[in-house]
Amino acid sequence: MTNPTITLAITGASGAPYALRLLESLLAAKCTVHLLISSAAKVVFATEENLQLPGRPDQIKTLFIDKYHCNEDQLYVYGKEEWFSPVASGSAAPKTMIVCPCSTGTLSSIAVGASDNLIERAADVVLKERGQLIVVPREMPLSSIHLENMLKLSQLGATIMPAAPGFYHQPQSIMDLVDFVVARILDHIGIDQSLMPRWGYQR
Repeated sequence: MTNPTITLAITGASGAPYALRLLESLLAAKCTVHLLISSAAKVVFATEENLQLPGRPDQIKTLFIDKYHCNEDQLYVYGKEEWFSPVASGSAAPKTMIVCPCSTGTLSSIAVGASDNLIERAADVVLKERGQLIVVPREMPLSSIHLENMLKLSQLGATIMPAAPGFYHQPQSIMDLVDFVVARILDHIGIDQSLMPRWGYQR
């Protein structure tokens, strides 16, 4: 059985810890990850994680391979206009895509099929191919525009998973809250995880 192939898009909403923990977990699970990072996300990484991402996709790939000690063939990183990358075509794109965190701007663009950059195009491909699209919005409060866009995407088959951690597992740290959200995402794409026990099960 081949390891899952996932497209992970990281956009400019607050929530860099979610994105990094999810990337780390996917690579640890031996998934192949096609990584897309918006320009705004790089600003968020610098602000929230003090992580300065380099400019070129190959440099970003090297940084994350060194950081997470994964195999080189597990991670592919693309620029925002690499239209000949696999994620841009239904004939080659992974059937599963996660946008985490998902800015409300990206949410809107996906909902209307804008496809003005590779993140938007990749999401459009997953929707048209009837794949699994998960969006993780991180915004509050939510306007009617945001809610209408979420409803539209939900009706198109996407799964809306707001970055809203629970507290029944009695979190002791910020990372416990991050792990709650990441664990729920992994559960939805069928990746075994030990970040958080499911309801009714002991650690």
